[in-house]
Formats: sequence, C-alpha cells, structure tokens
Amino acid sequence: MNLRPANKRDWSAAFRPQMAASGQSAPLRPEGRAPDRSGIALIIVMLVILVLAVLAGGFAYSVKVETTLARNASYDHDFEWMGRSGVELARYVIAQQMLVQNEPYDSLNQKWAGGPMGTNDALAAVSLTDVRLGPGSFTVKLTDCERKFNINVADPGILQQALKLVGVDVSEASQISDSILDWIDPDDQPRLSGAESDYYLGLNPPYQAKNGPLDDLTELMLIRGVAPEMFTGTDLSQIDVPRSVTGRALVVNKYTGPIYTNALRDMFTTTSARVLNLNTASALVLQMIPGIDANTAQAILARRAGLDGQDGTEDDTPFRSVGELASVPGFSPQGIQALGRVFSVRSAVYEVAVEVDIGGHKRTMVALISRANPRDVRTLYTHWK
Repeated sequence: MNLRPANKRDWSAAFRPQMAASGQSAPLRPEGRAPDRSGIALIIVMLVILVLAVLAGGFAYSVKVETTLARNASYDHDFEWMGRSGVELARYVIAQQMLVQNEPYDSLNQKWAGGPMGTNDALAAVSLTDVRLGPGSFTVKLTDCERKFNINVADPGILQQALKLVGVDVSEASQISDSILDWIDPDDQPRLSGAESDYYLGLNPPYQAKNGPLDDLTELMLIRGVAPEMFTGTDLSQIDVPRSVTGRALVVNKYTGPIYTNALRDMFTTTSARVLNLNTASALVLQMIPGIDANTAQAILARRAGLDGQDGTEDDTPFRSVGELASVPGFSPQGIQALGRVFSVRSAVYEVAVEVDIGGHKRTMVALISRANPRDVRTLYTHWK
C-alpha cells in the first residue's frame, strides 16, 4: 500500500484515518498559522517597565536633591548669623582672657584652648561647645597662630634647621633656603644658591617670583626645590618603616626617594606675629630655634606640662615670662636674653573654627582674629569651609 503523499501538505491528511483508528486525535493546528509571538511581547513589556522604573528613580532622586538644596537655602540666613555669633564669642573669650590678673600668659589649659581653666567670673560660665542658639547649635574651636613660626620673618638659620628636621639633605637645604628668601624679598637679585624670576620664567608654565611675603603657606610649593612631600610630609602609612626621631631621610624597600618624616606646614605659618609662644609651641617647632635641641625642647614641654606631663590640664605650670627659661636645664642668662627676641608667653592671632549644626545639617565658618589688647580684638576675615 503506497501512503506517500503527493506533497508535504498531504501528510496530515494521509495519516488521519490511521490516527483515528488508533484513537489518537488529529493535529488541531490550522495549516499556515504563524509562530507564537507571546514571548517577544513579554520581553518588550519588561523592557518598558524597566525604563519607566529608571526614569521614576531618576525623577525621585532629582526631587530629593532639589528639596535638600531648597531646605539648605532656607537655612543660609541662620547659618550665617550663627557662624558670626561663634566668631563674636571667640573674640569675647580671648579679650576676657587678657583681663585675668593672675594669668599674664596664654596657655593650653585656658578656656580659649579647650582647657579647664576659667578663673574669672566672666569666663567661668562660658561654654564653647554645643552652644544652643535659635534653630540650632554651634561649637567654637580656637587655635593660636603663635604656636608656629612665621615664615615671612624666618632667617637662613631657622629655615635650614627646619629643612633638616623635615629630612631634607644638607646639600639641598641651602638651595631651598636661599630660594625661599629670594621669593619673599622685594628685589629680583638671586642669592648664591637661590632663584628669582629668570628661573621661574623658564618653567612650563612660566611664572614670576612673588618678591613679597607669602599670603598662604601652600605658596611654598611654587618655590624652587620645595617638593610637595616636604610640605605635607611623607605618608608613612604606605611605607613599612618606623618614624625617625631626628627627621633624617631614609630609603627602604623599593621606595627610592627620601622619606620626609616631618612637614613644613606643621612648623610654619603666614599669619602669626614675629614670636613663638613658649606655652603653645610644639617640641618640633621649638627645635627650629638655634640652641634648642630635642632634649631641651622636651625639657621645656615637661616644665610647662606639670606633674602629669600633659599639656592642657589643671596642673600645668605655664611660663609667665621668657625669663623663666632659667628653670630649664641648658639655658644661660645670655642665651635667654637672646631668645627674648624669638619667644613670648602671649599669643596675638587666632584661627577660629565655628561648626554650626541646624537640624543635622552642618557647616563650618573659619575666621582669623587679632588681639592687640582687651579692647582691640579684630576679625581679619571669615569664610565658609
């Protein structure tokens, strides 16, 4: 029996009798029906939903940002006046400090520095932390600038000693010292190892020597020979090497450059008076002064820190005059007289940081204030950090 159909379309017809006899149902698919497209439609729907979800998320985020900006803008007025209130409080505190009869000095255990001492009635009730005012609160932090040396009045001896403490090689220290002095002095005549505009104009990009005092300490990095690592100090956490006590440059492992264990920014400033405050200067800063080595600097800190050996506590014994250096081993009367041109026990310029908190939103106002006497405390500038 020949069951071969004449063409492909006759296959189902040819087998219908046999399928019926065996009890099987015939195919229900009509001839010429297109393939099922429901899967493609589902994919398209999912893509549309995804796109809409992304658009909705972006819209929600932009609305959140706009809401935050609007809320912050509504606080601008409050932030401004609360910041200024903190600066005024700082001015009041350092003015009152000068009126304390039995404290003719400025030290780290006093109210302005966050210490426990506030012996006169005016300062006893004053708080510099979490001061509630209007819709929020603020905290004031004062730092005297006389704890560092003003680089604009530094002589070659102080500069070279500072570079030695940083870890600069002796052969480079003289060149850098002369270049710093050339940058600051008003003329355009280079020192023996220094640099003036003719050197800087040959750089790419070219620029001229300032021939004037530094306004910001970061200007040091524009000066010939001053590497950024000298300014900030080498990040020792990235190098497996113990900190050097002397500041001597070291070479370890695969690191081939010098390690600067101290930083110029920790020793110098551009805003202090011409003297250092014996009661606030660090041991590192004290060692910049000729005649004061590491042991002598530690002896000065031990003398002013009191029995507990910690600055900023109630048992501190601050220097009441530069002449009291006579109680520190290693100082002669002639040496103390010479140091009178470098040291003081008072500070004159203070940096103020006022952190304002309104409803969990925080901003910090920074100000610089100068005190000539209790009646003359001036705000030199303010800005938001």
